[in-house]
Amino acid sequence: MKLNLGILAAAAATLLTYATHLNSLNLTAMPFMLDTYEQGWEFYDHSEWLQGEFAKLPDVGFRVLATWEAGFRSFTTNEPLSSPADAATMKMRVYPNDMIRWSMEAIGFQTVVMPITDVYLAIQQGTVNGQENPVDTIKSLRFNEVAPYLTLTRHVYSPLPLTISEKSWQSFSDEDKAAVLKAGEEAATFSRELVKSSVDAQLEEMVTAGAKVSTPDITPFREAVTSVYDKAREVYGDEVVDSVLADTARIREMKPAQ
Repeated sequence: MKLNLGILAAAAATLLTYATHLNSLNLTAMPFMLDTYEQGWEFYDHSEWLQGEFAKLPDVGFRVLATWEAGFRSFTTNEPLSSPADAATMKMRVYPNDMIRWSMEAIGFQTVVMPITDVYLAIQQGTVNGQENPVDTIKSLRFNEVAPYLTLTRHVYSPLPLTISEKSWQSFSDEDKAAVLKAGEEAATFSRELVKSSVDAQLEEMVTAGAKVSTPDITPFREAVTSVYDKAREVYGDEVVDSVLADTARIREMKPAQ
């Protein structure tokens, strides 16, 4: 990664990008752990486990300054997707990450790993039937044009941590570090509110352009991916997986702030 080598000073990318350096971060992509943006913010800002993982990142060359928003991952396909039964005949492009791939295969898809830059043409040519990403990404990359069925499963909360290379960070004065942290946090607040408030309008624009948006019964999808937690336990250990799941379960039960 160019960031940890000091070639890039800062970046905002999905946390799974950094899992190649700290593989426990893959656990943030376990399916259906969080239901709302506010729950995601609580997890990324205050989870004792996740803050502990973030604290390990400077040792591999970068650190998290704040968490910008991207939203929840959902499907866009060229055929209707109302339940896991529909997935059995579909090929799904997946992000190159085991946790995401396990979830897609548990739902029933055949999975195809490919760069996101190849996905539009791959759907258009019939190589795959669809892909999964946050609504903002679906719209900005125009996936709805070739895969007009948007199925809002919201199966993984997928924000964008703002990170800085440790080399750059250590070159700053204490005053500069405080200013950078403040700017990152202010930008995170703006990003979170912007993305959360934009989703409905983005969906409406895509519907106007011909997309068909649906919110399926999530229960069959949740039931289909229970094996993913077992696979995670095999790879990462019972203790840490159960700790993360307990943490997110606690957050889901919290009452929203008034």
